[in-house]
Amino acid sequence: MEISARNQIRGRVTSVSLGAVMAEVEVDVSAATIASAITASSVARLGIKVGDEVTVIIKATEVMLGVKIRRGRRASTRRPGLTR
Repeated sequence: MEISARNQIRGRVTSVSLGAVMAEVEVDVSAATIASAITASSVARLGIKVGDEVTVIIKATEVMLGVKIRRGRRASTRRPGLTR
């Protein structure tokens, strides 16, 4: 199966925490651990278990960044290049 999502990362399942409806699946992707919240029925249907090799597929409309504000530097809501 081919899909349009470009952000695909191979990894290994390290944890599966099942709830009544949802499950959290943690995947080690070498540089980090990615947690995915999926339905418990999807975990069962796909047979996901610790040790499985999976592909993490990230499809998002936004990617946010955060920075630590240094002392003396005021956060601004103005964006460079935009005029008011």
